Amino acid sequence: MQLLNFAGNAIPINLLLFGLVAGVVWRAGTRLTHYADQIATRTGIGRAVIGLVLLGGITSLPEMAVAVFSALSGAPAMAVNNLVGGIAMQKAILAGADGFIGKEALTVIVASPGLLLQAVFAILLLLLVAMAMVAGDTTIAGVGLWAWLILAAYGFSVWTIAAAEKRPAWAVLRDGKPVPPAPSAPGPDPASTDSLPRLAMGTGVAAVLIFIAGYFLSTIADVLAGQTGLGRNLVGAILLALATSLPELSTVTAALRLRQYEMAIADIQGTSMFNLVLIALIDALYAGPAVLGIVGNFTLLATLLCILMGTIYLIGLIERSNRTIARFGVDSIVILLCYIGGLYLLFQLR
Repeated sequence: MQLLNFAGNAIPINLLLFGLVAGVVWRAGTRLTHYADQIATRTGIGRAVIGLVLLGGITSLPEMAVAVFSALSGAPAMAVNNLVGGIAMQKAILAGADGFIGKEALTVIVASPGLLLQAVFAILLLLLVAMAMVAGDTTIAGVGLWAWLILAAYGFSVWTIAAAEKRPAWAVLRDGKPVPPAPSAPGPDPASTDSLPRLAMGTGVAAVLIFIAGYFLSTIADVLAGQTGLGRNLVGAILLALATSLPELSTVTAALRLRQYEMAIADIQGTSMFNLVLIALIDALYAGPAVLGIVGNFTLLATLLCILMGTIYLIGLIERSNRTIARFGVDSIVILLCYIGGLYLLFQLR
């Protein structure tokens, strides 16, 4: 079809196609949240773990599509910039969602050891990425040494977080009493939910749609970047990040509508962590050297921006201050300001 020859289309046509595919991602991501909520109810698995593993992994499928496409086409740095830029954008999405949940700050409503551990491990993985960029990297069995370390750290983090969900080691107190769980909308009636095989099939269909749509989103965004004259670094960190973060936007919106605040936060944290695991996939598919050893200051700055935003979020979870401005927690406002400032610096380095 002529329309699929994106390079031959005018900018308005590509923008229209981009919007149509984005609608598919939004719809599939919304359904995915409902499937995950039913799976959590029927299996008894904690919603934080569901968000970390199921939602975090599946909503990373657009990033996976970009990683595969970019690595095979000889543009691994753009893929890494998309991963890191997506992490920053997803944290900004979470901060932006803070203004729509009620009068309390998001980091006060939730009180879960698992979420705190997720924030810590997300920063740890980002630190490993930054260290690799500074120290250099070498390949082992076709994958960078630092990517292997990230894989191992990710596996350890999932195991630790799952264990913390089952055996909480501490509880948040307010006025000397444990903080009750965040209020949530009534969960699905077990008698009315679909069977697990049907839920698994629905989840699989949504995942396939997200993966295919992610490929088209990244391709159209790349063409639009060429048509508008933007550099590849900026394309990966902003345009592709926006395109591939649509599932997170849809799942977070749907989870907040269900008042499943832990699942919303775990989705963002889980996606952030899973995105970094995809660096190993980029290394495996790219014919050149380990990718973390060849990226430049642009990617390093984007990684440091993610660490800064994640640290502020972690401080909010620990401090649990309920100060708000225009319904936004102060920590969320600071995160959004850091993101805007970081985008300006990245634009200067493009």
